[in-house]
Amino acid sequence: MPWRETRDPYCILISEIMLQQTQVERVKAKYAEFLAAFPTLADLAAAPLPEVLRVWQGLGYNRRALALKRCAEEIVDRFAGQFPTTIEELESLPGIGPYTARAVATFAFGAVEAFIETNIRTVFIHFFFHNRDKVGDREIMPLVAATLDRGDPRTWFYGLMDYGVMLKQSHPNPGRRSAHHTRQSRFEGSNRQLRSRMLRAVMEHPGITALALAKLLGAEQETVQSNLEAMQREGFLCKQGKGMGIRG
Repeated sequence: MPWRETRDPYCILISEIMLQQTQVERVKAKYAEFLAAFPTLADLAAAPLPEVLRVWQGLGYNRRALALKRCAEEIVDRFAGQFPTTIEELESLPGIGPYTARAVATFAFGAVEAFIETNIRTVFIHFFFHNRDKVGDREIMPLVAATLDRGDPRTWFYGLMDYGVMLKQSHPNPGRRSAHHTRQSRFEGSNRQLRSRMLRAVMEHPGITALALAKLLGAEQETVQSNLEAMQREGFLCKQGKGMGIRG
């Protein structure tokens, strides 16, 4: 995994955002493509949003691409281009939650901080919560903190993640006994799929109207219109003539 061969916080942030609910093999190729297109934080901050979304295509969850670009912009504007090193500063960036902030701080800067993600959760449920269902992270976190390798937290957490993957392959997935386990909703036929198709169509047809977009996609105009309004509020789209275009 190429992101494990670097301590560049920019590269690690990209990998962490991409790996959220996305298969590793798909991320490997897209990670290389994304860094080729935007090799530095400044390049991503300066890039037009349509170009960022174009390169992101294939990963899904386009909100993450938007958040990643906004992170780059804020680091350039608010931190003078210097990547923030503290968890508090990292959590202040768009779309960066407790896990991502701690993962970046650990893998890039060697921070000694306990955190949980799905594979780490799997390991601790497997070992410490036999025959228990609905295990909460509040019960797991003290164990993560107590077992943390404070001399080399980066290698320790990578090892836990890999071990969790192995456990899922060799046992009935212990992570399903977590109180936080949710089954990913079906993509085919979902509103998430419609939004993805809409975004791609707007990229290909700048200025397209809601009526034309609905006809192009075979969708209800009311649903298309409500999604366009939501995507405008979220920062993806802006008015372009009588229709919509990608912001920026």
